[in-house]
Amino acid sequence: MNDGTETIADDQGYGKRLEAVRPRLVSFALLHLRDKARAEDTVQDALVTAMEKTDTFSGRSGYETWVFGILKHKILDAMRDQRSSGQWQPLDDEPRDDVIDRLFQRNGRWEPHARPSCWGDPAATLENESFWQVFDTCMIGLPDNLARVFSLRELMGLSTRDICHETGIKENNCWVMLHRARLRLRTCIESGWLTENPQC
Repeated sequence: MNDGTETIADDQGYGKRLEAVRPRLVSFALLHLRDKARAEDTVQDALVTAMEKTDTFSGRSGYETWVFGILKHKILDAMRDQRSSGQWQPLDDEPRDDVIDRLFQRNGRWEPHARPSCWGDPAATLENESFWQVFDTCMIGLPDNLARVFSLRELMGLSTRDICHETGIKENNCWVMLHRARLRLRTCIESGWLTENPQC
């Protein structure tokens, strides 16, 4: 017979895990909302929802991943609320990017020093916590607009059409920003990860 002790212990365990991941959640929300108080409120709302719905967590993904999924929806709601209340800060058009230009020759081919490196087994890399620490650092180093568009596409799963609808940018500009973000991240990750963890 279960006297409730196990459930209480589980809830306390989930609570500790949420507190541990909270700083990353706030940083992610702040990237999109650009308002510290609103980011904190949005994360708090997501954490409350997660605690209220913990019994629906199926275990098909990690608990933190599941909470992140809740936060993504909360962030989109907050972005729409910002837009409807006139508080949304639109994304600017991206100027020419000299960092990216140095990766390519005039004919569009890679410069010899910039050719992509072998990353080895992608699945193993994604399971490595050190990789994600480098990734987070590289995301912080991205220009703000590039980080937001990349995050909306690759971390939140929006289509380019949805990104354009949510942010007000044109589709061709969205593709350019995604391309630049990916190239900058690749260069940063290779210098911060592959030099310390040779994969091939």
